Amino acid sequence: MREISVEELNENVINLIGKDWMLITAGNIDKYNTMTASWGSMGFLWGKPVVTIFIRPQRYTYGFVEKSDFFTLSFFAEKFRKALSLCGTKSGRDIDKAKEAGITPYAPTEDCVAFKEARLVLKCKKLYKSLLSENSFIDKSILPQWYKDGDLHYMYVAEIENIWEKINE
Repeated sequence: MREISVEELNENVINLIGKDWMLITAGNIDKYNTMTASWGSMGFLWGKPVVTIFIRPQRYTYGFVEKSDFFTLSFFAEKFRKALSLCGTKSGRDIDKAKEAGITPYAPTEDCVAFKEARLVLKCKKLYKSLLSENSFIDKSILPQWYKDGDLHYMYVAEIENIWEKINE
């Protein structure tokens, strides 16, 4: 992996997040959890390059994100689709997701965890958190489709502090 600047990031973020998916990971190398996500965004806010992620409070990863100042977003090649599917359907409360998925955790810095097989890793520092509110939805048709049980997501906005990309092998 080599570190690149945010200006060097040359990805279609709609495909990167919505089509390719990502692992959101928080904690430290000794105790962490990861989850697959396909909702989020990247952009520029408050004079900083940022990501926005969404996590339901009942997800095991939520507690790790809450306790950490940082989280990572790890993006993989298509050949890791089954690993991402597993990390999105199984709970870290019950299994060692990385072991079961065949991916290798590592600490790019002492305060975060990512995966050696990822082709792209973003280290993100939390800036803002808010619980989505039913009253704030202008398009109310979203609620029965995505929140029929009322289990609204928390939204986190985080500054992109570091980016690592896999060097072509």
